[in-house]
Amino acid sequence: MSLLQTIQVFEAFDSAHASGRTVVDMFSHYPETEVTVTRITGAKGATDFVKLVVPGSNGRRAGGSAPTLGVVGRLGGIGARPTRIGLVSDGDGAIAAVAAALKLAHMQTQGDTLPGDVILCTHVCPDAPTRRHEPVDFMDSPVETEDMNAHEVVAEMDAVLSIDTTKGNRILNHKGFAISPTVKQGYILRVSDDLIRIMEMTSGRLAVTFPITTQDITPYGNGVYHLNSILQPSIATAAPVVGVALCAESVVPGCGTGASHETDIALAVKFAVEVAKEFTRGTASFYDAAEYDRLIALYGSLAHLQRRAAAGA
Repeated sequence: MSLLQTIQVFEAFDSAHASGRTVVDMFSHYPETEVTVTRITGAKGATDFVKLVVPGSNGRRAGGSAPTLGVVGRLGGIGARPTRIGLVSDGDGAIAAVAAALKLAHMQTQGDTLPGDVILCTHVCPDAPTRRHEPVDFMDSPVETEDMNAHEVVAEMDAVLSIDTTKGNRILNHKGFAISPTVKQGYILRVSDDLIRIMEMTSGRLAVTFPITTQDITPYGNGVYHLNSILQPSIATAAPVVGVALCAESVVPGCGTGASHETDIALAVKFAVEVAKEFTRGTASFYDAAEYDRLIALYGSLAHLQRRAAAGA
C-alpha cells in the first residue's frame, strides 16, 4: 500500500510554508536516501527543486549494472497563493513523486531493496503564478521549462515516468490515472505492454491510456498548443519517457483547490513503485528496442523535435 505515504506528503505540502526543507525533514529517518535541494529564482518567483536518490543493491551508485528508473513529479506549483488558499490540483505530481520515494525508502528499512537506483525529482512552490489556458486555467511556474528539465531530468535515468495532473482538458474523461504512449527522441511509440500489465495489476482495472500529439512532445514556448507539460521531460533526454496522468471525468483547472484525490494519487504511486521494481530488475521495458531501431533505419532521427525552434521560424 502507498496510501499512508501519499497522505503524509499531501498534508505536508498543503501548507503556505511548504518548501524543500519539508522534504528533507520527511526523509530524516531514512539516511540511505540521498536528498538534494536546489533553490532557483526566476522572473515569476522562486521554487525548491528536490532530487531524491533511493540506491539499489546492484545500482550504479553501488558500482553495479542494474538500470536506473527516473520518476519526475511534473507541475507548475503546489499552491497559487495569495490568489488561492490551499493545495492546488496541479500539486498531484509532486505529491506522487515524493510519496513514491518515501515508500521505496521505507521498503529498504523492511529489507526490500530494489536492484537498481531510483531517482525521483520534482519541485516545491506554494506560491506559483497561474496562466490562461483553454478550456480552463493552468498553473504557471516561477521558472522556465528549460530550468525544470535541467533539475528534474538526470543523465543517469535509463527510463522516465513523468507524473502530472492532466485534468484541464476534454480528451481524457476518466477518474484515476492513465498512461501515455512511450516517447523517445521525437518518436511517439506504441504503449508499452509491460506498463499496461503493471497498470492493470496495481489498479485492479483495465488499463486506461490517453492520446498525445506531436505538439505535446515539442518544447514549450514554440507557439503551438500542448495538452500540458507532462511530456516535457522527453525533450531533455534520449531515454524513453511515459506520462502518468492524474485525471478526472470533469474538466478541472490546475489552479483549482479541493480537487486532489488522495486515493487516485496513491494508485499512481503504487504503479510507479511496481514499475521501479520490475524495470530495475529487467522484467519490464518501456519500448521495443528492435522496433525503434527499425524506425530509425527507415525514417531517420526525429530528435530535432526536442529542440526549441529558432526565433522567427
